[in-house]
Amino acid sequence: MSGIGEIIIGLIVLAGALISAISAFGLVRLPDVYLRSHAATKSATLGVLFILAGAFLYFAFYLDHISAKLLLGIVFVFITAPVAGHLNGRAAYISGVPLWERSVQDDWAVVLKKNKD
Repeated sequence: MSGIGEIIIGLIVLAGALISAISAFGLVRLPDVYLRSHAATKSATLGVLFILAGAFLYFAFYLDHISAKLLLGIVFVFITAPVAGHLNGRAAYISGVPLWERSVQDDWAVVLKKNKD
């Protein structure tokens, strides 16, 4: 059981590292602020959560230690990262940062128009 558990935990951490690397690649390659914000919040959050979950499982099963700090880190990242990404995108839109020229839908234009009326 020990070897299988180590392999599973290693795969979880590896998956988190790969997802984080894909997120970094998205930050470099995507064309505008809104798509980059999506890459940073969605995939980076999932990558960090996998890495922290792997560390938590390692401490729990192999060192017999339940880490409250890791649990708080998981909860903190899970709650704050998507909210911060949303607020960054909203602030960019309100301050006039243009959408990518090939964007096909602008949902916030309708919402802001309703708020002005």
